[in-house]
Formats: sequence, structure tokens, C-alpha cells
Amino acid sequence: MFAEKLRSRLAGVAELADEQIARLEAHYNLLLRWNRTVNLTTVTSMKEAVERHYCESLFLAAHLPERALRIADVGSGAGFPGFPVAIVRPDCSVTLIESHQRKAVFLKEASRSQTNIRVLAKRAEDVREEFDWVISRAVSYSDLVDTITALAGEAALLTGAEAPPAHMALTWQPAVPMPWGEHRFLRLGHT
Repeated sequence: MFAEKLRSRLAGVAELADEQIARLEAHYNLLLRWNRTVNLTTVTSMKEAVERHYCESLFLAAHLPERALRIADVGSGAGFPGFPVAIVRPDCSVTLIESHQRKAVFLKEASRSQTNIRVLAKRAEDVREEFDWVISRAVSYSDLVDTITALAGEAALLTGAEAPPAHMALTWQPAVPMPWGEHRFLRLGHT
């Protein structure tokens, strides 16, 4: 069911190998189990989870440059967008940054067999590394304003209709509407 729904919703956007879909489905099943005791997400219905969690993350992945990248997912939560990005971009190294310890434990469990993912259980502003890209979803601009440029010179954000504030110190390309619902955008910026 998950595989069919994901393939159907991604038609024309991205094509995934059976192995990639199996990894994403395993992540979804683990998320449902853990969500009973750890508040990972309020989006749990398969249809909504496929679109909001997986399709949007994979849409972002399709817009990243075609080369090996060091990516920081700020405020990763249940692993979005970073986990799906790592699945479809095995050439990239993805660091899931999550300050909530219980969510970080989930991320470590979910990514145990994924060699291109690591988890940092700390606040993004405490990370002293440089990355090629910062990606994020459902994190407020005010929480990202100082963090993005400290970590990377490029950013890809999954957002609502509100445009990034001018003081974010990035030059933003025109917002890219996502095919799953109104008022959902991918915003790409660089220093």
C-alpha cells in the first residue's frame, strides 16, 4: 500500500528503486510504532504522510545539485527532509540535527543501517561544522536566521506561503510550488 501510494504521488517528479521505497516504508512503519510513545509527528495517516513527509522531502532532493554534498538537516524531528534525501542521494552525507533527545534516539534507530546518515543530538547553533547545504522543514525562519549562514552557504527550505525575511542574509530564488496542495513551497537560497 505504502509503495503504491508513494509511486503514484511521485509520478512525474521522481522515480525510486524498489530498495529505496522499501527503506522509506521501513522508516514510516518505525515512525508509526515510535509515535505511540514519542511525539514525533501529528501527520500519521498514510496518504498525508506520503505527501507531506516523503514526497515533499523527495521533491527537495530532486532540486539539489547532482554531486556529492555534505548536508545538514536542521530540526530534523522524525527525519524530514533529511532521511528521504539520504535514501535517494547515497552520494551525499546527511547530518540530522535534532535537539530533542528522544527524537534523536528515534533518528539513530531509524538510520542505523544507513551509512550516509549521522545524527547530532544538539541545537543547530551549537554545531561547529561546515556543510554544503542546510535543509529544513517546519522550522520557523526566526529559528533558522542565524543558523543557516553559520552552517552552509546554500539552503533548501520546505515552507508555507510566507516568504523568508530580508534579514536572513541569503539571496532567494523564486519559490517553487510543490505539486501536493496549495501554499506549500520549496525555497532555495544562497549567500
